Amino acid sequence: MMIRQAVPADGQISAYLIRLAIQDIAEALTSEQEEEAILDVLQYFFSHPNNRLSYENTLIIEIEGNIAGLILTYLGSDAEQLDGLIVNRLREKNNNSEITTEKEAEPEDFYIDTVSVNPQFWGQGIGTALIEAAQELAMSKGHRRISLNVEVENTRAHRLYSKLGYKTVNRRQINGHDYEYMVKQLS
Repeated sequence: MMIRQAVPADGQISAYLIRLAIQDIAEALTSEQEEEAILDVLQYFFSHPNNRLSYENTLIIEIEGNIAGLILTYLGSDAEQLDGLIVNRLREKNNNSEITTEKEAEPEDFYIDTVSVNPQFWGQGIGTALIEAAQELAMSKGHRRISLNVEVENTRAHRLYSKLGYKTVNRRQINGHDYEYMVKQLS
């Protein structure tokens, strides 16, 4: 198992993994309905710097040369700037200059935006390894608090995050779904 910084060439599998994790949020972020178009736009975002879904914010985990999963992270206070490319595309595509993205993270938090494990690698500790890598990254950058959102119905993920020391501090709605905002203090 090897964890590394993502590169633009990881775009195709990363788009698939992001889509797998964020489901209908991908439709909202791309303003697309057809699966191929959604994946194309996600790959476009992934391949470009300075946006929420960029390779720059992504760690990849490989097993025997195969991408087994990914984790996307960034500082909450950077979210608005990182959403610029996405918002501009949405505004253009929909001819609506009022479009914005929903606030997902508190400004002071190092935020885990997306965790995704390729289904063929489920049950092998990939999610845990990715979260631990994100926590190490946060601490190496001087951050002492890390957070994520987990859909209320996703009991499997909630169990994992709780086991890793994350605690629910509030609830919020993202794309019409209820999420628990979970935080962990880092030492």
